[in-house]
Amino acid sequence: MTFPNPQNPNFTPVAIQRSPQISAIKIVLGILAILIASILGLLVLLVIGIETGPIGLILGLLAAMIPVPLYVVLVLWIDRYEGEPLWMLSTAFFWGALVAAFFAFLFNTIFGLTISMLAQDANAGEASTAVISAPIVEEAGKSLILFIFFFAKKDEFDGIVDGIVYASMAGLGFAMTENILYYGNAAAQSGGILTATVIVRGFFAPFSHPLFTSLAGIGLGLARQSNNTAVKLITPIVGLLMAIFMHSLWNASAVLGGGAAFLLIYIVVMVPAFLIVLVVIALSLRREGQVVRQFLVTEIEGGLFTREEYEKLGSISGRMGSSFDALSRTGVKGWRTRRRLNQLASELAFHRSRVSRGIHSRKHDPAAQEAAYLHALRALVDELRPR
Repeated sequence: MTFPNPQNPNFTPVAIQRSPQISAIKIVLGILAILIASILGLLVLLVIGIETGPIGLILGLLAAMIPVPLYVVLVLWIDRYEGEPLWMLSTAFFWGALVAAFFAFLFNTIFGLTISMLAQDANAGEASTAVISAPIVEEAGKSLILFIFFFAKKDEFDGIVDGIVYASMAGLGFAMTENILYYGNAAAQSGGILTATVIVRGFFAPFSHPLFTSLAGIGLGLARQSNNTAVKLITPIVGLLMAIFMHSLWNASAVLGGGAAFLLIYIVVMVPAFLIVLVVIALSLRREGQVVRQFLVTEIEGGLFTREEYEKLGSISGRMGSSFDALSRTGVKGWRTRRRLNQLASELAFHRSRVSRGIHSRKHDPAAQEAAYLHALRALVDELRPR
């Protein structure tokens, strides 16, 4: 959807849809990236199939993929104010599942074989890989897509919630591919072992990879929200190091400590860490609501929103209530229109927030983008209000 700048008819129309502008170069690069990622993914599946056998591969693939849609829905529910573009969410997921998984397998295998040869002990190679190589390689690989988004898509990486969502998608993708191997090996042994493995990995620790990578996402989110140079430089590094440390501690408890140590770390470290991240999400959502209210207050004075509409836009419960009201009054069409209005209102607020801090795309005039948002919002408001 594009709209001209009402103040400058000669200005290039401003796009406010959540998809990137399409060009021949972007199409070619996109196709090339998809082909490369697909090849890497097929190579990973080939190696897994060689280790587990074809039956184990199929069973592992099914067991790993079935719960993924549920986990993805839970992650996306977090992003209540400004939903991220589908193509970026998909890119993060498949980056974790295909690209990060391939290079993790490659470098972890090389590292493990090297340690095994030097120590003349295969167990030393496996333990060293789990505790040293895997945390570093896997967290760096998953987090790389976050850093790419952070620098290349500044208008779609606003803060902590965005960092956690992108990180969780990359972590879920990586965990899915990793689980194919674990489930496949378990299936090759017996159905009972497969069931036990699915319970442990799928129900007790399904968010371990998203949790680790979310620490890097939180670091990048803090950097985006802050105007302090030291914070911008330090928090992304600290976040990545914390992700590596947590991953290493988790693996060490399973490989070196045995079942008792694994359970202890799970209860004492992993569960509290998960709860802390939930608290961080809640506080970050509260901040996002404040951003929406702060940067949309002028729309009350201008008559675009009523006080009630403004208050609902600034809270999750209000948004959910307005969407339900639209659904009950005008059906699915009204519900979709209300959701579109909520989304664009948030985008306008975050656009103004970025501009106020000097962060905005150089491709478009910020004033023209704001005018485009307001033009679209007026059309949606007119469509929703009873006549």
